[in-house]
This record gives sequence, structure tokens and C-alpha cells, in this order.
Amino acid sequence: MSAARGDCYVVSAPSGAGKTSLVRALVETLDRLTVSTSHTTRPRRDGEVEGGDYHFVDVSGFEQMIDRGEFLEHARVFGNYYGTSIRALETPLAAGTDVLLEIDWQGARRIRELFPDCVSVFIVPPSVEELRQRLVARGRDDPATIELRMREAALEMSHYGEYDYLVVNDLFELALQDLQAIVRARRLRTAAQRLRRGAELARLVAP
Repeated sequence: MSAARGDCYVVSAPSGAGKTSLVRALVETLDRLTVSTSHTTRPRRDGEVEGGDYHFVDVSGFEQMIDRGEFLEHARVFGNYYGTSIRALETPLAAGTDVLLEIDWQGARRIRELFPDCVSVFIVPPSVEELRQRLVARGRDDPATIELRMREAALEMSHYGEYDYLVVNDLFELALQDLQAIVRARRLRTAAQRLRRGAELARLVAP
């Protein structure tokens, strides 16, 4: 019986929709699930950890990685590069760990091309007004940047129909339960259960 390969999950959302908090809580509540750590050229924010939140590199280093073909996907967002390395995804998948990627719709489209079986989830806020309030409450951006993020959010959310699942983050706990349900249902597929529990199933059906 071959070892079970992990599943790939893609999660996208506009800035301010609560994606990062939901993903962090999801990983904390489910086993065999990890987040792929992306590379970025944006400055590190207070409290962020190298190798935990992102791999922080300069523009030259990032572009060298592009030239060497080390990225599955990469994009430039708000003037900064973001990318998913091949190693960050393939290593845990081969070990049987499910991997979750937090990427935008362009990156998600590329990952779906390379991994047709990946599960894609889009997270949206309950309303435009709530999204604006969340961006303001974060206290990170000036009014002009918030307006830019709102326009970018509208573009991002226009692609929600390309995803397998849509989760509305109105109440955090309910949105988390929705994400947990998606992962748990995926793990209950007959093919996945046969790989992980083949010996037990064989004994159950033996004459």
C-alpha cells in the first residue's frame, strides 16, 4: 500500500478579509496541516518572524530565484514580489502533510494549472462597509492606501467564481468551522481513506 500524499489547499481573499487569522486558527486546530511559507520582498512588519510569516528577501535575491526556476508561482502586488517556492510545497506533500497556500487569484490560477486536484477556497467579508472598517481598524495604512486596497479588493473578489468554495467571514468562529469542514470532508474521501486505512479496511471486509 503506497503512502498517502498530502492535499494542496489554496486560500485567497482581499486584504482585510481576515484570511491570515483564519488560516492560523485552522492550522492550530487540525493535525497534518501546514502553511507554505512564501517569499516576499516587502519589508518585515513588527512581530513578523523570518521563516514563519514569510521568507524575506531583497528584490535582487527574489529575481535570481525566478531566473533559477525556483518558484511555482510569483506575482507583484502593491509594488512587492510574492512567490511560492517548489520546495515549500512539494516536500510536505510528499511526506503526507496537507499544505495550505495563501495567495492571490493570479497565483491560485497558476497552482490549479500545476495541481488540478488542489482545493481552492475564497474568503470574503460580509460587506464592503465591513471591509473598509477592518482596513481602517488595522491602523497600518493612510486614507489613500486604504482606497487603493478597496479598489484592489474589488478586483480580487471579482474572481471568486473560479474557486471551489466560498467562505463569508462575518463571525470568525463560524468561518473557521466552514474551513474545518472543507478539510475534514476532503480527508473522508474513499480514495484518501483507502490509502490511510488500507490495512484496517482489508480486515473489515475479509471473509
